[in-house]
Amino acid sequence: MKKDESRQQWMSRVLEGIVETSRDHLLITDPEGYIQLVGDSSYDMYGIGKEQLLGKNVIELEKEKVFSPSVTRKVMDTKTPQTMMQEIPGGRKLMVTAYPLWNEDGSMHSVISYSHDLTEIMELKRRYESLTEQLKQFETEIEELREKNQEGFVAVSQPMRDIDRLIKKVAMVDSTVLILGESGVGKNVIASQIHRHSRRSAGQFVEINCGSIPEGLLESELFGYEAGAFTGAGKQGKQGIIELANQGTLLLDELGELPLTLQAKLLKVIQEKRLQRVGSMQYRDVDFRLIAATNRDLEKMVKEGKFRQDLYFRLNVVPIHVPALRNRPEDIAALLKLVVRSLNERYGMNKKLDAAATHALMHYDWPGNVRELENVLERLVVTADEEVITSQHLPAEIKAAGEEQTAMEPSVAAAKMSLRDAMEQVEEKWLRHAAERCRTTAEMAEFLGISQPSVVRKLQKYHIRPR
Repeated sequence: MKKDESRQQWMSRVLEGIVETSRDHLLITDPEGYIQLVGDSSYDMYGIGKEQLLGKNVIELEKEKVFSPSVTRKVMDTKTPQTMMQEIPGGRKLMVTAYPLWNEDGSMHSVISYSHDLTEIMELKRRYESLTEQLKQFETEIEELREKNQEGFVAVSQPMRDIDRLIKKVAMVDSTVLILGESGVGKNVIASQIHRHSRRSAGQFVEINCGSIPEGLLESELFGYEAGAFTGAGKQGKQGIIELANQGTLLLDELGELPLTLQAKLLKVIQEKRLQRVGSMQYRDVDFRLIAATNRDLEKMVKEGKFRQDLYFRLNVVPIHVPALRNRPEDIAALLKLVVRSLNERYGMNKKLDAAATHALMHYDWPGNVRELENVLERLVVTADEEVITSQHLPAEIKAAGEEQTAMEPSVAAAKMSLRDAMEQVEEKWLRHAAERCRTTAEMAEFLGISQPSVVRKLQKYHIRPR
């Protein structure tokens, strides 16, 4: 302190320095709310220079929306410290805290307020929340992609869960797999799953339907051909399906349709891991994982001389029997959701199945299996004018199956029974019905349209043990 400078002047200068250099914006008023000191950052805060603010009353500035609400006015009214969010021109947000200072006689001396600009923090918070929401969306999309990568494979029923476990086991080795089942049960989906989980997943998954290609062309499609091998052959020759599957997986679908002459040639390729193109004397090495699929009874065909016994034994290393969809009704609900979602994404729609339509679809026998279900759902999604697909949109035979099942469902028309007893009987039968179809209480809740705690409580009430 200089000798000619009084302590009061020194303190006044220090106070001004604190106001000017504070990281928070300081504003000091007298007891009536007239601004006596204000920081240099006032222009950045309010768009008004400190010279214009000095001497102004905070109540007037509040009315002019320079800042709103005025924390100083609130302190003047309540005589207590206050903290609040304050909005200033430009939509900026401030966190403002103000304290009253008192004279020795108990009267108010002044009000000091500290303002901290939260605009950047709030913007960071907004961006964080936005990124969090995006992350949730990405996680949802990743989950959906995972489900899409399952390529329609659904394993809710016990037989399909057993197949899923078998798929994981055989995928780790190169053993030949023979997939058996009715047409449309999804044999190609299971073959794709084996490839997807195998060490050959980086290679190609190549599929050929032996029953869809004329016998005269099937050999060249399978084994390829050299230039000029036959009339109409390409000048450069052509690589066959088996060569395309090199380092990958080959699915021979509808293998029971393969002619006996080609069965012998295929057996040789399997045994020697090499092949000759049509019209060539040169052998080419091939390394592929073979999966065969058929809806035919190969054992019966062997006995009838329509299928080579040695090839059958070569193929029947790990057989997988895929049950018909009518024998695994627990899978239908999951397939309905999966297929409808896939169709909505493909066609840019948002169609949904109502409860009655879902009920009818779940109780239809599906003689065409999963392929028929997919075709029916595509027809419904594409042709229905309304967003919600009802039982009225269903083909007559499926609608009839739903109505027949409804007629067989529990009824409250029981003679000499109170309404309460009848309702409990219906409730118990529906719970047992759901317990047979669903694996978990969560699935039961979704099936019955009630909460999971309600399911647990009702199971205990009727002494029903879930699966």
